[in-house]
Amino acid sequence: MAASSTTSASPASSATGSSSNNGLIHYSMVQSKSSASFKVREQLASRSFPSDAIGKTSDMTGNIALNSDGTINTSVSKIVVNVTNLQSDSSMRDGYVRRAILQTDQYPTVTFVPTKITGVNPLTASGNVTFQVTGNLTIKDVTKPVTWNVTGSVQNGQATGVATTTFTFEDFNLPQPHVASVLSVVDSITLEVDMTCQLQTN
Repeated sequence: MAASSTTSASPASSATGSSSNNGLIHYSMVQSKSSASFKVREQLASRSFPSDAIGKTSDMTGNIALNSDGTINTSVSKIVVNVTNLQSDSSMRDGYVRRAILQTDQYPTVTFVPTKITGVNPLTASGNVTFQVTGNLTIKDVTKPVTWNVTGSVQNGQATGVATTTFTFEDFNLPQPHVASVLSVVDSITLEVDMTCQLQTN
């Protein structure tokens, strides 16, 4: 979820559900105000100091819903990122990531299904919030539990926040880059989701 500031937005056009339908509290992502990115520290042959390779996309959809007892409804809650459109500052890097690392022709999406919220529940709270979300992350054909650290705010039916999680290439059986232009890559990938979600009322 997103930045600590709050902005107005309309519900995502693909959203369905209701805050009162079957007792669900249902938020849907506002795609035009949300994005996902990866960050990897690398040492390029052309530079004398390390830098971060960052790829980003806004091609994502998502819903988060709570049951009446406060648990996450996993049949409704899911975030899906189309990684075929990840873009960094290098088209050569982008092509390599799609072809050799993520194999996007075969695995075009990365998905996350939240299963547990720890700390203040952002869907029932108001104001600034800090919490953790645990769930199942699927990259290519590997699914593993991960925990995201989230900071954000909830106000007037809109939730915004930034969520981050970190893991190694090996955790998801991803090959580390090996190209002449890159001298070394730190074995750590940070994912960040900057999300704005709107409460669904019909």
